[in-house]
Amino acid sequence: MTAEQKRRLDDAVWVSPQRMSGTPCFRGTRVPVQSLIDFLEGGETIDAFLNLYPPITREQVLAVLDFANGQLLECASSLTNA
Repeated sequence: MTAEQKRRLDDAVWVSPQRMSGTPCFRGTRVPVQSLIDFLEGGETIDAFLNLYPPITREQVLAVLDFANGQLLECASSLTNA
């Protein structure tokens, strides 16, 4: 993960043991990141998600998806190198 990706993720997500039992949420909200994943798995669009949760920005969503994609690629790379 590059420093820029880390900064973007930090701007997008926060975790606090005192809120939502430490569930990763979009920064400044109580909307769990898992809600985005569930929403997309259900066939909905990013625009529909953003309309439902106006405090969340497109940049936050894209940072989360970029992080998830990077993790998947890293995992897949380790599988092919085994």
